[in-house]
Amino acid sequence: MKNTIIDLLIERAIKARINSHSPYSKFKVGAALLGESGKIFVGTNVESSSYGLTVCAERNAIAAGIVAGEKKFNSLVVISADGVSPCGACRQVIYDVCGNIDVILVNKKGKIVNTVTAKELLPFAFSGKNLKPKKEL
Repeated sequence: MKNTIIDLLIERAIKARINSHSPYSKFKVGAALLGESGKIFVGTNVESSSYGLTVCAERNAIAAGIVAGEKKFNSLVVISADGVSPCGACRQVIYDVCGNIDVILVNKKGKIVNTVTAKELLPFAFSGKNLKPKKEL
């Protein structure tokens, strides 16, 4: 993937992070997801006072892509203060919906901290393949 695309994804994730609704944790996260069509979908974290109802930036970006009709995705940029890795719930959704895409972790200064695949984030992943009924022996 060309650096200009990555730079654009980082720029969009930075802008999304600004709009974070994180009144409790003050932990702002932005995400930018590149669809196979070339369109970019963004998300930010939206916290609830009932923490379990909080939705992460990664899942919001994926939902935005799905709502727009995108079916396949190429890469995801996630930006936070230190470039932390997605939570477990996001790792599962990234793998389920996007497949084994690149996940680029970026700090708040826009510097790439790490690039990993979804499979590296979630080794031995449970997926839809595990839900297909098998004949009993």
